[in-house]
Amino acid sequence: MQLWVGLGNPGAKYAGNRHNVGFMALDRIADDQGAAWRSKFQSQVAEVRFGSDRVLLLKPGTFMNLSGQSVGEAMRFHKLTPGNVTVFHDELDLAPGRLKLKQGGGHAGHNGLRSIHQHIGDSYARVRLGIGHPGHKDRVSGYVLSDFAKAEGEMLDDLLRGILDGAPKLAAGDGAGFSNAVALRTTPQRKSDTASPTGPPPAPKPADPAPEKLSPLQRLAQRFR
Repeated sequence: MQLWVGLGNPGAKYAGNRHNVGFMALDRIADDQGAAWRSKFQSQVAEVRFGSDRVLLLKPGTFMNLSGQSVGEAMRFHKLTPGNVTVFHDELDLAPGRLKLKQGGGHAGHNGLRSIHQHIGDSYARVRLGIGHPGHKDRVSGYVLSDFAKAEGEMLDDLLRGILDGAPKLAAGDGAGFSNAVALRTTPQRKSDTASPTGPPPAPKPADPAPEKLSPLQRLAQRFR
């Protein structure tokens, strides 16, 4: 079994926040699979399958800075290791709509990751979901706790659709395949050059001879073209 954790804050007040994009990703997967959420491990959990790969989705019911409590509880119950855990979280250092996979490493000041580090260590996988940076560290708190702008709706939907497309690859351990599936949704396709007709291009029309080189009959014919 794998444990996929989405980070966010519980309650309708926070549902559309940038900080809750991890919840949004897991909600999209559960909805697609027709999986029902239930309360367990101080969280909401739902189970999905991708072929033979069994995945427990978990949204901590604590606030962000206590996320590690429910993650640790679920891991102990199912006898999992950090290597079985993938955390979906918002990432200030990626442009909105971008996604990157990361294995292990620091928490970079993210309160949800900091809490998980405290409970299970740092060797779990992360799906970093870009939300962009407000430009100054003093604005970060208000920025992550504000909703995505209306103009970002299409970008967000493409990102979530890409995650849904790639989920079977992620469950199978194919990180590159997962990232490629997301990129197909989120990276604008280059417009191909206008297709040329089959066969060689038509030969250029020969230029008319200069008027002074035309015979009287040719000059008369040109007048009626």
